[in-house]
Amino acid sequence: MTRPQHAIIFAAQNASQRMADRHTPFVMNDWYVAAFDEEIKEQLLARTLLGRRLVFYRTTAGQVVALEDRCPHRSMPLSAGTLEQDTIVCGYHGLRFNTEGDCIEVPSQDTCPKNVGIRAYRTVERGAVVWIWMGEAEQADLSKLPPQDWMEEAHWERSQGYLSLQANYVRLHENLLDLTHLSFLHAKSFGTPDYAKAAFESEIGDGQFALLRNVVPTTLPPVWAIPTGLTGPGQAARIVRSAFRSLGLHEVSVTFYDCHLPENERPQYRIRTAHMPTPETATSTHYFIVHGRDFAQDDPATTRFMHDQLFVAFQEDVDGLALQELALASTPPEDLYEFSVAADAPAIAMRRYVLARQQNESQP
Repeated sequence: MTRPQHAIIFAAQNASQRMADRHTPFVMNDWYVAAFDEEIKEQLLARTLLGRRLVFYRTTAGQVVALEDRCPHRSMPLSAGTLEQDTIVCGYHGLRFNTEGDCIEVPSQDTCPKNVGIRAYRTVERGAVVWIWMGEAEQADLSKLPPQDWMEEAHWERSQGYLSLQANYVRLHENLLDLTHLSFLHAKSFGTPDYAKAAFESEIGDGQFALLRNVVPTTLPPVWAIPTGLTGPGQAARIVRSAFRSLGLHEVSVTFYDCHLPENERPQYRIRTAHMPTPETATSTHYFIVHGRDFAQDDPATTRFMHDQLFVAFQEDVDGLALQELALASTPPEDLYEFSVAADAPAIAMRRYVLARQQNESQP
């Protein structure tokens, strides 16, 4: 290996140390998706978020409860217990906990010890999504939850789904800020050959990062062409903005129109996709997705067609990122380096931001 190659590797490794990766501890003081609202019922649901075991349930009044999934007596998972009158009864020795995580009964003695309990987490429901604040509950800040009006408004048709990603959540955010891969990883789903070479712009702000790409004219893949009717070769414009909005939300906005029509005569078709990654562990991620459109209203067949086609593409991301994770894990640290290109600027800025957030949070 020549000296310039050594220099390139050294520079790349140094650059990587300034960006978040799978070794970066989680940022706890932020909102992440815990579940879809329909998942949390009047029964116990166990889920690991940000490396912590939690148990969820809904009270008879409809309140979402999120508690540490461990009895403090002998560490039995509370999710293996029973739900009785809005309280959890441990399946090992019968200790009972209320919605605040306080122990309110010890069956083997007449009095219950004071100040014994488990941690309770702050949650909030927005539309079809239950968000959770994984840091200290008293620090939960609703202003840090980005608005998602289209996920609740009636004139947007929506579908939702979940994928289990065997890779770090930062890699997913990076994937979503990198639209070049549509021409390759998604060549058989919703990518087109012209996508990677189309002009793009970057937006890099304080915790907000986006990539804008105008693919005009283009031939739309079936997932967009059939519902919009823009099926002709070179007929369509595809205007895309992919934006990191928070640690728990990435939003892709796309506008389509017939570029052969005069500007004042062409209808526009808009879609939105909320990609909501929540770390499970350092190398596994809960991947929640809500997709919406403002056309073809009240058309269940179109909703099903688009949902099925899109989730083929999203599964391609899941499979590709899992392969990357395997490659990263099997490469000796001294041999591991990655270099970046111009289109990576928003992703690099995002990863530096995540690392800075974690470092600031860990300060005493």
